[in-house]
Amino acid sequence: MANSAGVLKELKQERTKSDQAIEVIGKLVGRKETGNHAQGSRPPRTLSPAARRKIAAAQRKRWAKVRQSQVKKAA
Repeated sequence: MANSAGVLKELKQERTKSDQAIEVIGKLVGRKETGNHAQGSRPPRTLSPAARRKIAAAQRKRWAKVRQSQVKKAA
């Protein structure tokens, strides 16, 4: 049991050193660590209202095609 506690202590120390090394390298690369994943510097993308309408119309067209084929199969 005493040996396991010693091994656990060493592993925690190694993990701390690894975390510090990852943080330093991340700063050199230019990324900011938050939580378990790195975030880039690019802001999230947004769609224009015209693009949303275009995508919605295309999806409605696809659904109409699916519904039309279901009606043909049922008849």
